[in-house]
Formats: sequence, C-alpha cells, structure tokens
Amino acid sequence: MGLRKGDFFLGYAAVLVLCGAAALTHARLAQKAAEPAVREKKELVRSLELTDLCLFTEATYTRHPSQATLHVPFQEQPASFDHFPSGSLFPPPATVRKTHGPMG
Repeated sequence: MGLRKGDFFLGYAAVLVLCGAAALTHARLAQKAAEPAVREKKELVRSLELTDLCLFTEATYTRHPSQATLHVPFQEQPASFDHFPSGSLFPPPATVRKTHGPMG
C-alpha cells in the first residue's frame, strides 16, 4: 500500500510546523543571549545622550522620518524621481502630510 497525496501533505505540514517551532525557539534563545549587549547599548545611548535613530545613511531626508520635507527629494527638479530607493520605503511624517495635504 503506497502513500496517498493526503499522507504526503500531512507529512509536509508536520515538517513545516517543526521548522516554525525551531525558528521560534532559536529567536527566543538569540533574544536571551543578546540581552546583555542590548542593555550595554542602552546605557551607552543614555550616557552619550543620543537622540534619533538613523534608518538609512544614503540621504539626509531618509535618515529619520521626522526630518523629511516634501521638497528635499526633488532638489534638482520638482518633477524628478527620488534618487535613493530608501525614500520610497516610508512615507513623510504625519505633520508634513497634515500641513501639505494628501500626496500621490
């Protein structure tokens, strides 16, 4: 008696569940292992009084969403495309959208 398609599916689903459980376990263990380093970095940030997170390094307006303005990506020409791909990964901050209306 051979394997049916349903048996193959159940075996495949069981393997995927085991892989998912292994990934979650690995993430939990890695998180616990990283706790001392995270605490150390938090203390460094607190002692140096660092402020904002730098999301991207390629352009000034993509470093932090709070620093974005509507005209900066189009410095060379108002109708030109953004030079950097990271400019399309997050929208302008809510304050800019409220002030200048909907975009796009």
